[in-house]
Amino acid sequence: MGTDDHTFERLTPEEALDQGRWVKLICGASNQDLPAIADLTAVFAAVGVHCIDVAADPAVALAARRGLDWAEAQTGHRPWLMVSLSDGMDAHFRKAWFDADRCPADCPRPCERICPAAAIPPGSGIDQQRCYGCGRCLPACPHGLIEERDHRLTPEQVITLLKSIQPDAVEIHTGSGHEEGSTMLIQSLQHHNVPLQRLAVSCGLEGHGVNADQLARLLWHRHSCLRQAGYRPLWQLDGRPMSGDVGAGTARAAVQLWRAMRLLAPPGPLQLAGGTNAATVDLLHSTERPAGIAFGGVARRLLMPVLNEAQTRGSALWQWPEGWERALSLARPLVTPWLRRSC
Repeated sequence: MGTDDHTFERLTPEEALDQGRWVKLICGASNQDLPAIADLTAVFAAVGVHCIDVAADPAVALAARRGLDWAEAQTGHRPWLMVSLSDGMDAHFRKAWFDADRCPADCPRPCERICPAAAIPPGSGIDQQRCYGCGRCLPACPHGLIEERDHRLTPEQVITLLKSIQPDAVEIHTGSGHEEGSTMLIQSLQHHNVPLQRLAVSCGLEGHGVNADQLARLLWHRHSCLRQAGYRPLWQLDGRPMSGDVGAGTARAAVQLWRAMRLLAPPGPLQLAGGTNAATVDLLHSTERPAGIAFGGVARRLLMPVLNEAQTRGSALWQWPEGWERALSLARPLVTPWLRRSC
């Protein structure tokens, strides 16, 4: 079976960061839909991404590695496996919940229609495996029945899990007021000798109550901690979190944040995220060189129909030739423009 007949130069993750061609797939910091994660990983690894970012869950990491193994066997290249953590309360580390028995019989259930993960089946509560915490269902409920629940690990669980998963990289989602938690987490990684190719830090302006100057000071604090611990940074600028599937307009937030931060941020690659989609690359001038981009909600939304059909068939996507080719044709237009960016 073919994997990717669109030729491009295969760069290592470090080469891609250096040349501004880095592409990361975000599977979702709270996403535990194992079959979909394995298929997403295989597809996007085959079309050339350099990193797969997954939830801090051994079962999720195993599912991603199944996809990585298959793609590597076909292409000879293997992206990094990254695990997402948080140093405090963060919207990426939550799940929605409600008791379906409390829903009025005549409720039109707008929560079902608005959920981008199809995590709210008709007549049921929320599928916790599929929910990745975007929060769109919370204001949609006309009766206020939906609540959010924290989905973070304790510091003790983090080290045990990382020793089990052995990822190539870790991403810490941070925010204003998280200085103590961030310092403790990074020092814990150092103390337990967790080896990492990169330690990414993700933060933005929206939802954090900071401006560009304050965000810069936050990142410089994290930079000091990373330098002392001996980790190499990667800065993920989160423009409009978990919104890339909403429409082309969300791409502007990520680009605007990068422009605001490129002269203020500490040393290290600056990567776009949060609201990114196919429109993002065209918003950049030819001379503008962010280190790369991460695609999350838009990537998952693009492939959702074919992923769901593969699950209905009871097989991995790569075992279904027609579906596999459809998935590649959907993923390539998102990824390839970044792989082919001129230096």
